[in-house]
Amino acid sequence: MFQIVLVRPEIPPNTGNVIRLCANTGCVLHLVEPLGFELTRKAVRRAGLDYAELADVEVHADFSACLERLAGARLFSIETEGSRVYSEAQFRKGDALVFGSETRGLSRPVLEQIPRERQLTIPMRAGNRSLNLSNAVAVVVYEAWRQNGFPG
Repeated sequence: MFQIVLVRPEIPPNTGNVIRLCANTGCVLHLVEPLGFELTRKAVRRAGLDYAELADVEVHADFSACLERLAGARLFSIETEGSRVYSEAQFRKGDALVFGSETRGLSRPVLEQIPRERQLTIPMRAGNRSLNLSNAVAVVVYEAWRQNGFPG
């Protein structure tokens, strides 16, 4: 299906929600280190992130390692400063949807690796800062899945 990339996620419950989303939509989750939490068995259970049985989750040492794993995938970033609304994009199976950390978003070096026309945003009322990370991922994943006829 789709590849979901969380670059330097910081809040365990957000990542837990995205894991559940991936389990229910058939997406693969890529976590780019450093993480704001531990993925040890004990820490994972305590945070409700027992992902082993739920979804495909891969951890990468940095964004470059993640890109190597995603070779050939079209990259789309979702940021408050994106150039197009996410619903204007035409998604296809295998696309990678890249989201930044809860407090910092995506760094300039990461954004420079994504074509400007694939730097997307989610509309919201003026003066608001951003959506919750897991909510933003859900909005875009369901639009991409809808465009592809909800296969699987």
